[in-house]
Amino acid sequence: MTNTPDAARILDVATGYMASKQLFEASRIGLFAAVADGADTVSAIAERCGVSERIARILADAMAAKGLLTRADGVYGVAPDAAAYLTGADSAIDLAPFLTFLGEISYPHWLQFSHTVDTTEPGDLQMDDARWATFMAGVMTYNALHAQEFGRLVDLAGAAKALDFGGLSAGFALAVMAQNPELHTTFVYAPGFEGGIAEAIEEAGVADRAVVEVGDTATATPQGEYDAVFANHVIHRFSAEENAQIFRNLRAAARTGATLTVLDFFLDDDAEPRGIDALHAGEYLVIDGTVVYPESEVRGWLTDAGWQVREKIALPASPRVLVATAV
Repeated sequence: MTNTPDAARILDVATGYMASKQLFEASRIGLFAAVADGADTVSAIAERCGVSERIARILADAMAAKGLLTRADGVYGVAPDAAAYLTGADSAIDLAPFLTFLGEISYPHWLQFSHTVDTTEPGDLQMDDARWATFMAGVMTYNALHAQEFGRLVDLAGAAKALDFGGLSAGFALAVMAQNPELHTTFVYAPGFEGGIAEAIEEAGVADRAVVEVGDTATATPQGEYDAVFANHVIHRFSAEENAQIFRNLRAAARTGATLTVLDFFLDDDAEPRGIDALHAGEYLVIDGTVVYPESEVRGWLTDAGWQVREKIALPASPRVLVATAV
């Protein structure tokens, strides 16, 4: 008889949606905050969260099995990562709005993925004002996590004049400005974004170091001699031809030696593909038809535009960043 591999990995992937749904519901009923506040037994969780003891046990055990809670002698505790992101107002970043988006918008939308596989077309979001509010709250919460990791891991010390171009959130530039008090940033965003960007700048207390301008991302030609340029969460929203032109326009606005950051998910050619990027390739397509591009294609656009990639940084639980130099 030959040795047959076990099927654990297959079953772990196949039943992943069960863990997802239980995480969404645990977040919705406030389970993590309850445990953090001392409701650390099944009966206490049930009373605090307003669910039956049967549900409290199922959810608490499932979250403990996934490492988000601890369990010893029937008493639960909150793991450090869950404490940082799942305990509501006490969180470093409260990911609840993102989990709500996943549970109410993304998860049911994936039920249309068979249609997407057969047609390479997105599903029908059937959006109304309430669903758009859930969508944007979730996306911007996830962006806040990206911005935190970007500010922590991308070193732009010494930059004095930055261009934040066409993204979805001011948080990335603001995270860098917090680390570099000498940095002045010009924000060039598509029409309709300027109000939110200005508000974020005011809240961050850096209005004296920021300018907000409006321009169509695909065609705008920003002017200046910038030494740092951010093109974060841009490329998945545009065609290959538009992205190639965007990088040419950004190179024209940068001095030689300037640093460009391109934050997005990428399909890589590494020996072990990074799972979160490949999963988001499906997410972006089924949700609205936007594109997670192959990294090799993005590098080609950059090279043709006069940028040389010098580093790739994987942000934990977030996209990756291609860091390039203007040559």
